[in-house]
Amino acid sequence: MALLIDLFGYLSVILHGLTIVAQSMALGGILFLIFLARPFADALGTVGDDILRRTRRIAGWAAVALIVCEAATIALQGAVLIGTVDLSFADVMSADFAIAGQIKILAAALLVVLAFGFPNTPRPVLAGVVLLELAAATLTTHANARLEDRVPLLIVEGLHQLGAAIWIGGIPSFIMALGRCHDGMAWRKVGKRFSQMSTVGVACILVSGATMTYLYVGDLPGFYGTAYGVMVGAKMAMFAGLLCLGAMNYLLVERLRTNPATPITRLKRFAEVEIGIGFTLFFAAASLTSVAPAIDLSTDRVTWNEIVERNTPQMPVLTSPDHAALALPALQQKLDQEAEAQKKNPPPAFVPGSGDLPPRNLDDIRWSEYNHHWAGLFVLLMGVLALANQAKLARPVTKHWPLVLLGLAVFLFLRSDPEVWPLGEEGFWESFRDVEVVQHRMFVALTVIFGLFEWRVRVGGLAKTKAALVFPIMTALGGALLLTHQHAIANVKDQLLIELTHTPLALASVALGWSRWLEIRLDPPGNKIAGWIWPACFIFIGFLLLSYREI
Repeated sequence: MALLIDLFGYLSVILHGLTIVAQSMALGGILFLIFLARPFADALGTVGDDILRRTRRIAGWAAVALIVCEAATIALQGAVLIGTVDLSFADVMSADFAIAGQIKILAAALLVVLAFGFPNTPRPVLAGVVLLELAAATLTTHANARLEDRVPLLIVEGLHQLGAAIWIGGIPSFIMALGRCHDGMAWRKVGKRFSQMSTVGVACILVSGATMTYLYVGDLPGFYGTAYGVMVGAKMAMFAGLLCLGAMNYLLVERLRTNPATPITRLKRFAEVEIGIGFTLFFAAASLTSVAPAIDLSTDRVTWNEIVERNTPQMPVLTSPDHAALALPALQQKLDQEAEAQKKNPPPAFVPGSGDLPPRNLDDIRWSEYNHHWAGLFVLLMGVLALANQAKLARPVTKHWPLVLLGLAVFLFLRSDPEVWPLGEEGFWESFRDVEVVQHRMFVALTVIFGLFEWRVRVGGLAKTKAALVFPIMTALGGALLLTHQHAIANVKDQLLIELTHTPLALASVALGWSRWLEIRLDPPGNKIAGWIWPACFIFIGFLLLSYREI
């Protein structure tokens, strides 16, 4: 139970992100069924029934995933409440969040039954279940806890989720339908109708997003000076990228009208990337639920001058402070000496999962900056080698650039958390009670996995297999996880200043992963263009890390 309580914050963000993904796909699938698959079933000929069946299957299995995620969320929050404030099981299940969750599960179960068991369910019934699911989901947002503007915020929260379901949640069914059609006229019908649906979805997101930004962020300092505002900015950046991809797909669909023989490979590949970026955006939205709206944070905001001062370039720190000079080892040494004098067993300087933040001193800050700067050199080296490989320079050497990732993984494993094994006093397994350590270990594991896969792709054997997609997927996933990354620092301002540097890193990782995906999946000349983008992202990330500062 203690370990669960320690990890609660991070696990709840991850679970919430998965819940939003499942909810959007379930509702998006049903809306695709209502507004596209059924109306066009006869016009699409023999594939119409197949598209209907597969759309119901996508929506049904997504609803199953939604039930699992929502049940896990209630179980996690309930277990923590029972373990911390001594509530009974009945009290927990009658709380607002649990009631809303139970309604979501009930609505999702109805979707499962209708999707798999009743293929001819009237559209008004399906739409009613969708609205019930949306209403229950809206009651778990920030809006339900507001004392002011509660009703308008609940409405725009619902509109925001509806727009995400129509657009991002409907894309998996859209790609499936494109794959089942075999002629330009069918592609045109499906593409045009989904383009119309997406336009409605985008309009819902724009109107609701602008309203929530105004009511939750309030002013410009709230936008750049709070964690909430920074995450809203990250969502805006990804939304802009999605709009660009959607606009290019719209132009291709229009081209099908005059030339039905137009290839649709780009349409499919851009839609795949829209799914990836859209799901990343959902995790950013989940991360937003873990921080207070900017308008509620009137103190401890970061000023513009502090941001400029912190990010003014300086020479990287490439000399490490002594491990013994860090706060925890120094404190442990002092406690050991005092215990020895009193002939007692020394207490630990820090207990993982105790709820107390580990102490930090100037050497801890230098240690962290040194780690980031050397990591920046690793990434910069990879970017230069990958760019040279792309330019066909010294390929016998530059093609091995993924092996640099293994060196980076070893460096991060040893240096990221100096208080844990092998450098520190805490044991390897004991350290997993610290959320920040868990996230660092996950990043190290991801680095090793995608480094090995990409190296095998480069040296042959996996280049023509689906294994080539592991590197872009893991890189994009790493970017998504970085958006949920938390730093255990007591000073709110310092924590936010660090987040301000990590958010661009996360967005660059997402761009890197999906541009590499397009290089593999697109036909020329699009894949050639994408092939130059991701090495440039590596170099950009390298310079960001080299300029990282905590003081």
